[in-house]
Amino acid sequence: MSLTKHWHSAARTDLGKVRARNEDAYLNIAQHGLWAVADGMGGHHGGDIASRLIVDSLTQLSTAGDFEQRVEQVRQCLHWINRRLSQEMTLISESQGKVMGSTVVVLLVDGTRAVCIWAGDSRCYLWRGQHLYQLSRDHSLLQQLLDEQQLSIEQAQQHPSAHALTQAIGGDDRLGLDILEFSVQPGDVLLLCSDGLYQDISNKAVGQALSLSTAELALDRLFEGVLQGAARDNLTGVVIHL
Repeated sequence: MSLTKHWHSAARTDLGKVRARNEDAYLNIAQHGLWAVADGMGGHHGGDIASRLIVDSLTQLSTAGDFEQRVEQVRQCLHWINRRLSQEMTLISESQGKVMGSTVVVLLVDGTRAVCIWAGDSRCYLWRGQHLYQLSRDHSLLQQLLDEQQLSIEQAQQHPSAHALTQAIGGDDRLGLDILEFSVQPGDVLLLCSDGLYQDISNKAVGQALSLSTAELALDRLFEGVLQGAARDNLTGVVIHL
């Protein structure tokens, strides 16, 4: 029997305190072992359209086939959306330089096998054995500067383009997805979230929230923590419990 039948998940999104519209979207289909968070590129034309297109397209994927086939379906779907967004912006953009795009992080689970697929800086966290692990690595200039050891974390954060994305759906004709396969265990808790959630809350607070007994309680704690602060961006989270 597939382990996905034992997964319980909850999802939530919030406008935050500053943005005029919510450009985030999420997918929460526990019975198919499929979850996602997409964050439309803030300030860009059609960010909410892009994130919704991603979620709607992933929803329509077939659940037939083995795990490798389902992973390939997700990958092909995201590449197709990237091409479509690039083509549509060429047709509808009234001025040069506009982008219709979105970050995405997708989690697919079948049995004890799991795959995380992402582009951009939406994240996937794993809470296991009272430890928090960030499974995804941001596609951002900040992360690139850190990886290349050009700057310290303090210097990198002060870079004027530190949070510029180096990958996103619709951001460029060439899409570079990262794919991480790992095994899940009983007791694991996973979090998919947009940067509006994690940027204003500590890793310690994330871990404390994910240690709570249900996905709903975890989300309540996470959102309460962020919304007590500035909440400058839309925030979205999906918590998955085994």
